[in-house]
Amino acid sequence: MKKHILIFSSIVILFSCCNKEACSETLSAVEKNITHPKPPKTDGPPRILFIGNSQTEYFVSTPILFKEFCNVNNLSINIDQLITAGVSLKKVYETNKTEANQILSNKDKDGNYYDYAVIQESTIIALSEIETYKANVKMIVEKIHKNSPDVAVYIYQGISPASYTNSDFIKYHNEMRKNAISVMRLIKNAGLLRVGDAVKDAYDGKNGYKYLVANKDNLRYGKHTLHLINDGGFIQATLLFATIFDKKPIIPKKLLLITGTKYYDNLRKQEVVKAISNPNALKEIAFNNR
Repeated sequence: MKKHILIFSSIVILFSCCNKEACSETLSAVEKNITHPKPPKTDGPPRILFIGNSQTEYFVSTPILFKEFCNVNNLSINIDQLITAGVSLKKVYETNKTEANQILSNKDKDGNYYDYAVIQESTIIALSEIETYKANVKMIVEKIHKNSPDVAVYIYQGISPASYTNSDFIKYHNEMRKNAISVMRLIKNAGLLRVGDAVKDAYDGKNGYKYLVANKDNLRYGKHTLHLINDGGFIQATLLFATIFDKKPIIPKKLLLITGTKYYDNLRKQEVVKAISNPNALKEIAFNNR
């Protein structure tokens, strides 16, 4: 994985949110509409496609970590990805158009080249541009459906862009959750990858997890945009495994994780018990949000 330099200003959020009582009622109502997609029958190892930006891969790589989880759990899976940092789904496609058209034109004798797809929209669009969010996801899914009509689609529920100590954290969390569910309901055979919920539970201290280590956030890091670091990447990959396979994974002894938070820091194999602050707690949080 290569880290990309992100050149953009702080996110400006232009929307008004409901009050806490109204938000709770809205979320309770849409909760009933969260579905669990079924993958198509396959003749060989399944294929998964990741489409997104730096929330999918930056300091750590969700595709790489997910593959490592599958390997140690004796599950064979093929992985493709279309990822460009700091841009919308539409721009991800346009930036990678040649590669995208090539992999999306591939066919499989079982009728579905891809069995799973994880679709992650940029934070600002997922938060405050719902119509663009819907249009971008529908455009991507239509292209995937040409040769994978029965693919199980997972809409990535983004994480609140505010820090956990910011008074707006929960407001943005609720809005992003509501929008992700709204988009999910438009897509055939789609479900929700509840990253935002899982990260919030970790911040809230579920299962005894403590996100602060030496007074530093152990889930996310960044000045203008908060990106997942080792603990955050671990919970995201574990959540994907638990969501797709509906079981808790065996945790690998070593994973490819970042050595720090500076641009020149590299990924290398590290012992999970040393690089992840509380892997068992994070695994439970992930499983409970599958």
